[in-house]
Amino acid sequence: MKSQSMGRKAFLVLDHIILAALGVLCLLPFLNLLAISFSSSYAVSANLVAFWPVGFNTKNYELMMKSGQFLTAFGVSAVRVILGVGLNMIMIVLCAYPLSREKSQFPSGRYYAWYFVLPMLFNVPLIPWYLVIKSTGLIDTMGALVIPGAVQVFSIIVLLNFFRALPKELEEAAYMDGAGHLATLLRIYVPLSAPSLATLTLFSLVYHWNSWFDGLILMNRPEHYPLQSYLQTILITPETLLHNLANTGDLSRILNFVSARSSRASQIFIAALPILLVYPFLQKYFTKGLVLGSVKG
Repeated sequence: MKSQSMGRKAFLVLDHIILAALGVLCLLPFLNLLAISFSSSYAVSANLVAFWPVGFNTKNYELMMKSGQFLTAFGVSAVRVILGVGLNMIMIVLCAYPLSREKSQFPSGRYYAWYFVLPMLFNVPLIPWYLVIKSTGLIDTMGALVIPGAVQVFSIIVLLNFFRALPKELEEAAYMDGAGHLATLLRIYVPLSAPSLATLTLFSLVYHWNSWFDGLILMNRPEHYPLQSYLQTILITPETLLHNLANTGDLSRILNFVSARSSRASQIFIAALPILLVYPFLQKYFTKGLVLGSVKG
């Protein structure tokens, strides 16, 4: 291979410097949040905490583990992610496969494609959206958090293009061996689409884990709130958090170690931790999963 020019080398060095700086800027808020969660109430109130704990203690996390409402909300979000991601991926695969067929195999496929695309272009207003969910009896149930977002059109389009990019010879060979559409989908298309499916799974996971607005709108009782909806309530009304702290013991003694701000920091950090742990393992599939579908093999 030819040696790289000086301009190319300078570009790569500058590119790495810029990306490293952006990475540090994204990391600093989490470090500050973590430092606040381990700092004393006095240090947090006096704004003495930057990126290292001041008056180190673990009271915030001890109280969080005793907070029944936080643990309940965490469990609701975990169940939502398991059901929601599973339903999303089933619907994405089952919709993308027939839409990826040739016109000779599925003549009306383009009409169904527009049927999916048009709702993505025109957002449904809040009140009709709520009334439809209410009329189906899903209010204050797990189904209200999972079913309305079951069909993710953007993910269907991504997987559809990925399916179309796969060699047609594999499908023809499967048909010659007697395989039907279901066997071809499960034994050929799904295994070969692992990078794209991993990327779309992460998109779906982040969507369900970070959603908070639908929980506030569709859940009538606070004990049914998912984690992000619960965190939104304590960010807007800190009195809710102080009330929870009071229920865990002597409030005057507790406030010597923690404050509403430090307790919020610990809960927000724990809420973001699952995504931070999962993301590095699936990040390597991003480029391959999203770009490979546009390259013909």
